[in-house]
Amino acid sequence: MAKIVNYRIAHLSKYYPPDRGGIETHVQTLAQTQAALGAEVQVFCVNGFDEQGRVSTKTKTVFEMDGNVKVTRIGRLFSLARCDVCFGLCQELRRLINESKPTIFHLHTPNPTMLMALTMLDRNIPLVITHHSDVIKQKFLKYALRPFEYLVYTRSSQILTDSLQYIQGSKFLQFYHHKLSDLPLGLNLGIYSNPNQKAFDFSHSFKDKYGETIWLGVGRLVYYKAFHIAIQALTLVPGKLVVIGVGPLEAQLKALAQKLGVENRIVWLGRVNEDELVGAYHAATALWFPSNLRSEGFGLVQVEAMASGCPVINANIPGSGVPWVSRDEKEGLTVPINDPFALARAAKRLLSEPNLRDRLVKASRKRAEYFNHMNMAQRSFEVYDKVLSQERSYGVIPKPVDL
Repeated sequence: MAKIVNYRIAHLSKYYPPDRGGIETHVQTLAQTQAALGAEVQVFCVNGFDEQGRVSTKTKTVFEMDGNVKVTRIGRLFSLARCDVCFGLCQELRRLINESKPTIFHLHTPNPTMLMALTMLDRNIPLVITHHSDVIKQKFLKYALRPFEYLVYTRSSQILTDSLQYIQGSKFLQFYHHKLSDLPLGLNLGIYSNPNQKAFDFSHSFKDKYGETIWLGVGRLVYYKAFHIAIQALTLVPGKLVVIGVGPLEAQLKALAQKLGVENRIVWLGRVNEDELVGAYHAATALWFPSNLRSEGFGLVQVEAMASGCPVINANIPGSGVPWVSRDEKEGLTVPINDPFALARAAKRLLSEPNLRDRLVKASRKRAEYFNHMNMAQRSFEVYDKVLSQERSYGVIPKPVDL
């Protein structure tokens, strides 16, 4: 008879869909896939929405189900320096710790709120951390968090990154080299490789509205996404740039587009639903992904595009997994960071070189299969099993029950 391991998984995420972002998408995909494979999975995150579903800085705690995943959205009182102050977070986590079933806690960082909460909990809880990226630009936040990071990372049983390349480029992670490994992000590829009718129809309407040459940008409008490089590159190539995403730099980017005379060739779509996003990938000539700092550790939207048959033009960020996900001249084209001229040259190659785009599309679809969500979930279970074995050997948690 099969052995039933008596534990649960609690993901500690900064936010969770409908908040959109690479980490949020990853946490949802991993949690749902783990639940589909039989695990008992919960997600704790900050609630960023009011009762009407609008983005708000002051919210209430909400309990809901996302398929088979229990989601606890902790209400926040306010936000300060990118840290959400949430009353009741520690109480909810302690409640879970004190229940009869032991729980694997899986923290996703950077995540100041959950990081500080963990410093106030039992140091013996089984803890896995996925370190998605270092804190790069926010120097004050970086050094203010360092004592909390030291406490939590030292207590952790295993630290994961999205790629081996990120480990090699992070001075911070070298302090924990004895407990490091990688867990590449994964997706339910079928959503992108075999679009439903709504996505298919949106793709056709997308081309009818914006033409045959569409450069797509997907991501939050923040500094390290480097959308200003894409806008500068647009002045050198034909077609339209369609931007999906919102963020604090929107007004600044629109002002740059106007200054450079390309405001009429950029479409700012803001937030879109899943079908519209998939349709946009299928309509686009390529995804422009000019992110320029190691705050971009992986670039999950690259996998979305590749699975959709949309080749990627990315930037060669030192010490990041971005150029490893879509590799230069194999599945996509990689250009130097902060170089709009190189981005434009790569885009022109897709338009002019015979069979180049078709070759990259075929290779992209094949490469995307490596980032399958089932593979990711199975690898996460291997990590958890290793952690639980270590904890049992120290007498922290009871042995599993054979049934």
